[in-house]
Amino acid sequence: MDIKLELVMIPVSDVDRAKDFYVKIGFNADYDERPTDAIRYVQLTPPGSACSIAIGEGITAAAPGSVEGMQVVVTSAEQARTNLIAAGLDVDPVVDLGWGKFVFFADPDGNKWAVQELPDYAQKD
Repeated sequence: MDIKLELVMIPVSDVDRAKDFYVKIGFNADYDERPTDAIRYVQLTPPGSACSIAIGEGITAAAPGSVEGMQVVVTSAEQARTNLIAAGLDVDPVVDLGWGKFVFFADPDGNKWAVQELPDYAQKD
C-alpha cells in the first residue's frame, strides 16, 4: 500500500496576502474556492511537486505563523536564493550544512521554510 503526502495546511492571518506571496515565489495557484461562508480553501503547489499546501479560512485551528520545518528540494540553492530575492524577499546567503546547501525564508506570517539542494552523493566515496 502506498501512503502519499499530498497536502499540508499552512495557517495564515490574511489569505489574499499569503496567496500573493506564494504565487510570487513560484507556487502554482491551483484552487481558490469558498464552499461555505465559513470556509475559504486555497491550494498552492510548488512547480514539480506532488505535495501542495493549503491556506484559507476555517481549514485549520493552528495559529498563523506557527509552522516550522517546511522544506522543499531544488537543484540549485543559489538559483533558488536568486529567485527569492527577485520576488522581494530579504534572504541570507546559502549555507552548506554538509547534508545539503540551504537557504531559509519565512512567509508574511512567519511560517518557516527551508530550501535544500541535495549533495551529490555520487561524488562521496
